[in-house]
Amino acid sequence: MHQVTWPDFYFARHGETDWNRERRYQGSRDIPLNETGRKQADSNGHLLRFLLEEAGADPRKFHWYASPLSRARETMERMRAAFDVDLPEVIYDQRLVEISFGAFEGMLHDEIARERQALAPGQRDASYWTFRPDNGENYDDVAARLLDFARELTDHSIIVAHGGVLRVLRHLVEGVERAEVLNWQPPQGVIAHFVGGGMTLHAAQKTW
Repeated sequence: MHQVTWPDFYFARHGETDWNRERRYQGSRDIPLNETGRKQADSNGHLLRFLLEEAGADPRKFHWYASPLSRARETMERMRAAFDVDLPEVIYDQRLVEISFGAFEGMLHDEIARERQALAPGQRDASYWTFRPDNGENYDDVAARLLDFARELTDHSIIVAHGGVLRVLRHLVEGVERAEVLNWQPPQGVIAHFVGGGMTLHAAQKTW
């Protein structure tokens, strides 16, 4: 389907923000974690440490990547705090930034559905993949970014980024149909392990 061989890697979505809680489109806006999001990030760090220990993997030999937006940056920092060894520097990669919703950013899901006739997750069909809001991106644009990023991705990588990015990864890596991933709500407080072209979700202990 795509001329990229995806290695095995771990992926965490950033923790909750106030805009997530309000069901507000944030996209490429730099919205910080809220208190719940910080707790989710802390729990994800303990989960990641457990998963790597269980796999007999040395975290010092991983490449650590994150979106440069502060909600992903802080999630990554809090996750790394669970480790008591010196870890490699984090590579902040612009290609991992959330899909830009352009003119929709800052609006509530319900407002957009009512005023702009754009559909929130749960109501979309495959054609939404190529829908681009004014001054924004579509999911094809994100896929192009991620396919470019994949050319330097290797085994032993950990990525912290966004829900829209995780949707596109499920399509590119697992081959999940566009309509399904567009309507999937990527959870927070979990780590996705992509292995052999499939994805397994691991839930952190709920302490938030």
